[in-house]
This record gives sequence, C-alpha cells and structure tokens, in this order.
Amino acid sequence: MILEPKTKNALAYFDGQNLFNSAKEAFGHQFPNYDPLKLAQAICAQQGWNLGGVHFYTGIPDQTQDPVRHGFWAAKLAVMGTRGIRSFTRPLRYQNTVVALPNGSMTTTMVGREKGIDVRIALDIVSHALERRYDVALVFSQDQDLSEVADEIRTIAKREQRWIKMASAFPISPTSRNRRGINGTDWIKMDRALYDSCIDPIDYRPKR
Repeated sequence: MILEPKTKNALAYFDGQNLFNSAKEAFGHQFPNYDPLKLAQAICAQQGWNLGGVHFYTGIPDQTQDPVRHGFWAAKLAVMGTRGIRSFTRPLRYQNTVVALPNGSMTTTMVGREKGIDVRIALDIVSHALERRYDVALVFSQDQDLSEVADEIRTIAKREQRWIKMASAFPISPTSRNRRGINGTDWIKMDRALYDSCIDPIDYRPKR
C-alpha cells in the first residue's frame, strides 16, 4: 500500500501564455499581470503544500516584429529571476496566416506561434519526478497536451511505489469558455479574488 505523505512538497510549473489567455477570458486582464511566485504560494498555502520552487515557460516575440511585447517580457523575466523563478523561453516562430477582417474581406498577416514550450514543461515534470524533487507537480495550465504527462506521473508512482500526483490550476469565472483542467490531474480553480491578490504591482510594459 502506497502511503500518502503527511507533508507534501510541490514544484510549480507555469505555462505563461496559457495562463494569460485564461485570465484574460475569465477576468478581462489585458496583459500578463500575474506574479507567478505569489500565485504558487497562494495555491500551496490553500492546499497545505510546501512550495519547493517555481518554473516558468513562455515564448518571446521577436524584437523587430513586436518590440513592445518583447520589451515587456525581457523586463518581467529579469525581475522574476531575482525572485528565484527559473525561466525557460523560446522565440516565437512566425508564419503568414490568412485572417478575416470585420468587413468580410481577407488579408494575410504574420502570426507568431509558440513551439516547444509544452514539450519542455513535460520533460521537466517527468525528469523532476524521477529525481524525486516533488510530491505534487502544480501546473498552471489547461493545455490538454499535458494530459499524457499526468499518465506518465501515475506510471512512475506505480512503478516506484510512491505517492506523487499532478494538479492543474486555472482561472475561472462565468465568462470562461474552457472550464476544464488538464485531464487526469486534480483541478484547482482560481477565482478572481485569489488571482487579483497575486497581481504583480510592477507594470513592465515599455513606456510610450
């Protein structure tokens, strides 16, 4: 019989863009204004877990294509580093995409997309489990591509006769269209009061 530990150690993993898009839809926030460390601390305190570290993942816009968002992330990530947050970034990959305009006509525009972020999150969650660095992988994301990681965590737990699990934390409100966490994980729903209590007071957007 696998015994549940009385004291559970957690590592937090942030899918930066996924969390931002969820918070924008749920609460109307127009830029990534959250403080990852405060959010991880708040959820761990709520659940009675010890927070062992925070890992953050995001794509970065090209400076020539989107200097404002590039500057925002450069400044935010620099400060996050001083708070002990480990960050993994990848440049966005751009491709021409046909989009519909409000008048019904079509136009081609360059769109940047994240590549490799979910893969890096998955690799870290699995490798950290094998290194016995946590009891709970707390993932701030609703990306169902990570459901396979939850399956792998259960396989590791069974093979090694250990109590480990994965939890999915995400914003939710009456305006949220996606009301599901990652399949195969414990779902932790964040209301506006909790989220807003963890907003970073620093505005990293470049001054115009």
